[in-house]
Amino acid sequence: MKNKFIKSLAILSVTVGLAACGAGATSDSSEGSVANIEDKTTVDTIKENDVIRIGVFGDKPPFSYVDANGDNQGFDVEISKQIAEDLLGDSSKIEWVITEAANRVEYLETGKVDLMMANFTVTPERAEVVDFANPYMKVSIGIVSPEGDVITDVSQLEGKQLIVNKGTTAEAYFRENYPDIELLVYEQNTETFQALLDGRGAALAHDNTLIFGWIKENPGFVAGVEAIGNEDTIAPAVAKGDTALLEWVNEEIDTLNETGFIAEAYKKTLAPAFSSDIDPASVLINQ
Repeated sequence: MKNKFIKSLAILSVTVGLAACGAGATSDSSEGSVANIEDKTTVDTIKENDVIRIGVFGDKPPFSYVDANGDNQGFDVEISKQIAEDLLGDSSKIEWVITEAANRVEYLETGKVDLMMANFTVTPERAEVVDFANPYMKVSIGIVSPEGDVITDVSQLEGKQLIVNKGTTAEAYFRENYPDIELLVYEQNTETFQALLDGRGAALAHDNTLIFGWIKENPGFVAGVEAIGNEDTIAPAVAKGDTALLEWVNEEIDTLNETGFIAEAYKKTLAPAFSSDIDPASVLINQ
């Protein structure tokens, strides 16, 4: 009995040892699989899925908006389509994700989009949480008001209400530099400009490039302040640390600038929406 018991223990020991070795091999293989998954870049995933998810506005003409037929249009959309063409060989392989200004960072952080093209102004604060690619456009903050009571200087806003869009550089600028000016804040661009049309505020502050187009379509309003604060840039953005996609987009934007594609996109989408006295060099990079 004693010998049988010892033999049984020996067999059990060998079996456990083999099982442990097997588990170790499985674990190593599993770790290898995880490593392979981690090595896959966003660019690889986009190509495998044969679609790129791009965040754009649905209500910010002439930059990005949805037309009466339900199609995405605008300057940012033209650039996005060329990105899809060069990455996937087909400009239609885009899953459009409509966003608001305040959601742009969140959509990148949560992986809802691969690329944000919603007229995203580069700021140091935003650059801490997302990675901006090379810019394709310049922009400043402008102030538009009724031509019967034009605001030509920020000091004229004292005791009055200024309309802004939530999550924009205009909101951030006035909160930081003019905390005594009362702000009326709206989520959507359409709501923001409708508030000005309804007379709910004395003026509206937003990207001057957007204002240039809006006043052409809305007689009776004037950009009394065409630029305030620093001149900023508009750029595509990717999730923080997404190096592979960032590098690809950087090269793409450089190519689109150098080949004149972005200048042509300007002529197609922005020039008809702006007044004739707007110099393309004040909007485009390297012009």
